[in-house]
Amino acid sequence: MEFLCLAPTHNFPNNSKFPTIRPSGHNSKTHQNTSRSRVRPLAVPLKISQLISSFNPFEPVVSTLRSLENIEPGELIVNNPTGGDKDDIQYFLDMLSSPVYDVAVESPLQQSMNISKRLGVNFYMKREDRQSMFSFKLRGAYNMMSKLPDDQLSKGVITASAGNHAMGVAISAQKLKSSATIVMPVTTPEFKREAVENTGATVILRGNTFDEAQEYAMTMSQDELLTFIPAHDHPDIIKGQGTIGAEISRQLSKPVHAIFVPIGGGGLAAGIATYMKQVSPSTKIIGVEPYGACSMALSLSNGARVKLENVDNFADGVAVGLVGEEPFRICKNLIDGMVLVDRDAISATIKDVYDEEKNILETSGALAIAGAEAYCKYYNIKNENIVAIASGANMDFSKFKSIMDLANIGAKKEALLATFMPEEPGSFKRFAEHV
Repeated sequence: MEFLCLAPTHNFPNNSKFPTIRPSGHNSKTHQNTSRSRVRPLAVPLKISQLISSFNPFEPVVSTLRSLENIEPGELIVNNPTGGDKDDIQYFLDMLSSPVYDVAVESPLQQSMNISKRLGVNFYMKREDRQSMFSFKLRGAYNMMSKLPDDQLSKGVITASAGNHAMGVAISAQKLKSSATIVMPVTTPEFKREAVENTGATVILRGNTFDEAQEYAMTMSQDELLTFIPAHDHPDIIKGQGTIGAEISRQLSKPVHAIFVPIGGGGLAAGIATYMKQVSPSTKIIGVEPYGACSMALSLSNGARVKLENVDNFADGVAVGLVGEEPFRICKNLIDGMVLVDRDAISATIKDVYDEEKNILETSGALAIAGAEAYCKYYNIKNENIVAIASGANMDFSKFKSIMDLANIGAKKEALLATFMPEEPGSFKRFAEHV
């Protein structure tokens, strides 16, 4: 017999199946923590396997994987960046001349008065959910496709995606008068498929997972001479996303303590870090991932890309089992660290933004805001300028109920406890006496 109860928060037991990580050189005394949460995240267990980049067979092997069990929500997993390569200056220069504004707008940098007051900081949200397709993904797709030769555009482009990247490629193809083929898993919600088809793109449903869809798209790309547009692992994709960093530097003249960026494949974080470290080296760039999809945090901590066999898709926009090779190289060199959050915190953030702005962010769109808030609470950050990327608002309607159920738990107003009782007379009575 199993019961689920709501009760005040208390210490939860650690999940022994969730791996533990402490990066070398981490000093827990770097910041003073006066408001640390006592609730441990109930993370989805991960089976982790090392993967050496297929593009670089000489990349060093990770002999012993370190893991993430003891990392609390908001605690910084320090990266100790090296400062980047001298060639990265070309990324910066290309961002300044990017043509993304043919299709995108300079999104607002909006201060959240409620979060600012609650945390005691100046909290700003970069509202990429205000783009025409409600996501930043249009920037990278268009930046890459606009640079393709006419003969490649005339043959058409192809990608694999069940989300915002699919729309970015489809809209870019429409603008550039090219044809786009989008391969989606058969599990893709109908409203997403119809949205892509309404742009004039061809949708092909193949495979039960993204990996299977991508494999089909890559094969079709070679067979039909279509140009494959990756979601994150290409310099031009990264440069397009990095224009967000350029906008932040123009919109906020005050010193910024940290910019929090959601990480899936890593292209957005790589782009913003490349730009900001050129113009404001003291600004921290901090990536945010869910506990159940922490491929970048694990990869940075182990010095090589790590593939997750199981990925929590609650924040489906960042549910990536293996970060991109080029984004990993840049993030390893430039970002200051990673923060992890759970489903409850993401859900609470969606509710917070709705209560203040009457806008509904998607789960991955609220991820960086949740991470920034957890970081500020963990280290008791006060009177600093904090920026978080609100990356998208293409919410899957079927998730609303679970989000609302988790929102109060994430806000620490409720806690969800579980107990098991033997199937024998009197067990419920004994349970009631203890409660």
